[in-house]
Amino acid sequence: MTAEPPEIGPWLAWLILMVTYVLPLLHVVTARSGGAWQAPPGSGCPFGPRLGWLVMVLLLGPIGWLLFVRRQRHSPPRC
Repeated sequence: MTAEPPEIGPWLAWLILMVTYVLPLLHVVTARSGGAWQAPPGSGCPFGPRLGWLVMVLLLGPIGWLLFVRRQRHSPPRC
């Protein structure tokens, strides 16, 4: 006589997705100190710092977001 684990609904999967990917992406997009969207003049990369952070958060998920938060706390904005 074993008890079956409770059934977890799809709402939990959506909640995990929202918390670990969508909210960090929104934070990077809306942060004032996230950097410019376009690359600085004379740089070799066509992407700006904010787009680079978005790519990092997309690929690394919560780890990329933690890197973004750590970077924002230790340096003043460069815009």
